[in-house]
Amino acid sequence: SKRNESLHFGVADYAASTKARTTVIGGPNKDYHVLTDADENGNRDVHWGDMWHYPIAKMVVAARAHGLRPIDGPFGDFSDSDGFTAQANRAATLGCEGKWAIHPSQVDLANSIFTPSEEDVSKAQRIIDAMEQAQKEGKGAVALDGRLIDIASIKQAEVMVRKAEQIKAAG
Repeated sequence: SKRNESLHFGVADYAASTKARTTVIGGPNKDYHVLTDADENGNRDVHWGDMWHYPIAKMVVAARAHGLRPIDGPFGDFSDSDGFTAQANRAATLGCEGKWAIHPSQVDLANSIFTPSEEDVSKAQRIIDAMEQAQKEGKGAVALDGRLIDIASIKQAEVMVRKAEQIKAAG
């Protein structure tokens, strides 16, 4: 529908509909982990998992397939700014453009996380500039800072620069 602009991950709705064994809203679940094999002393390490990773990734793909902006849902423990930050960073890395803020303490955190840093924008612009020069020279790829830069790199960089421009224009 042309009326829709975004798709939001409703974490509690998702958990309820899948009958997940949790009461947390967007945070870690103490039971969602794996153990390493025992070392020579019989000790094992715990590695926590993110039970929301797969559904958020799927939601991002579905949103993009339909021209919608993917938005991560709430993080219920508004007293845990580190947890909110970690979850928001994971969502941003997966392609979400924003995250619900259910408490005033989460607003600045979300804005900071979903706003590309000046360093990232500068690097993205350098990628665009390097590829424009390479294309003028008839090259399809170029090295920048010891890394391959090609057409896919331009697309990623353009997304970053465009997002920064949109945020700046919005004030």
